[in-house]
Amino acid sequence: MNVWGILVGLFSFLLIGALHPVVIKAEYHLGKRCWPLFLAAGLLCGGAALLVRQAYVSVGLGVAGTSLLWCIKELYEQEERVRKGWYPAKPERKREPAPPELQP
Repeated sequence: MNVWGILVGLFSFLLIGALHPVVIKAEYHLGKRCWPLFLAAGLLCGGAALLVRQAYVSVGLGVAGTSLLWCIKELYEQEERVRKGWYPAKPERKREPAPPELQP
């Protein structure tokens, strides 16, 4: 019996769950301009996945790298969710208001 597929799926699920609050906090405090941090971290993990000999570590780094790259997309979507009023906005940051049909 091979459990690696289940373990990789579980790791992916837990990592995405852990990164969701990170994206929310990053967008709140830094805005979407912090996307290069996620890009650098994702590329580093992806590059490390290519260099590591152990398969399970390489897979973990690959999953982490793609999850971090996906966070860039989520940053932009989080900004839109804040603009719609679904999440709190940082008071000091100026944002354009949501269109009337999307306002609560």
